[in-house]
Amino acid sequence: MEAALQRFLPAPEIAPERLHRAMRYAVLGGGKRVRPLLCFAAGELAAADPARVEVVAAAVEMIHAYSLIHDDLPCMDDDVLRRGKPTCHVEFDEATALLAGDALQPLAFQILAEHVLADSPGAQIEMLKILALASGSRGMAGGQAIDLASVGKALSLPELELMHIHKTGALIRAATVLGARCGSGLAPDEFQRLERYAKTVGLAFQVVDDVLDCDASTATLGKTAGKDVAQAKPTYVSILGLARARALAEELRAEAHAALSPFGAKAARLRELADFIVLRKF
Repeated sequence: MEAALQRFLPAPEIAPERLHRAMRYAVLGGGKRVRPLLCFAAGELAAADPARVEVVAAAVEMIHAYSLIHDDLPCMDDDVLRRGKPTCHVEFDEATALLAGDALQPLAFQILAEHVLADSPGAQIEMLKILALASGSRGMAGGQAIDLASVGKALSLPELELMHIHKTGALIRAATVLGARCGSGLAPDEFQRLERYAKTVGLAFQVVDDVLDCDASTATLGKTAGKDVAQAKPTYVSILGLARARALAEELRAEAHAALSPFGAKAARLRELADFIVLRKF
């Protein structure tokens, strides 16, 4: 994945050099690459060409990286550490970081548009639509807006879940679905099962993030620990308590495994990713 991202990103010596260096700084050399892993695992399930999946995985990771740049800006979460190194606006400056995020978003759609990823033009246009919806006001950006509006408020569990279905879950679901869309090996009911799996692991990812924010160190996480509490953000831990939040993550892992049960050994990688998402320590 690192090699693919190196290839798709503009070279640092191409003008404007500082902007391209900032884009590469934000994307390369860090992160768990969970979304690309989900792309490849779902692609394997659908008998997809890995060369197609690589493009989709890179596009999704660029959208994710752009969202992290913007999340860390002083006008959002105002953080100074991401993936174990200074955030983009600290390493460069706020304006360059803002532009780096702005440039990564269209680059993701550019690479989706300039490679053959599906067996028909209509199917490929649908893939572009899936990523656009997951990134916009009815997906990740909308979830961030709800998050910012919820600081200092006591949300109910359904309200918190709605926020994270958009903020974190939308792009995780898109990564999984887009990986599978690169192939042609799934029936409609199998796609429904895959989408159920993706929704479940997307929520589990956020539950575990909230647990780790309380439970792990800054050095382990590679980002500022305890930030949610300091900013009075509603989390699964603040609503449920630490023990219940951990139990919820395990329940979601079981649901993810159940959604995959008819696929047998073909879904081994997806099962392993559900385990990693829930059992991770960073």
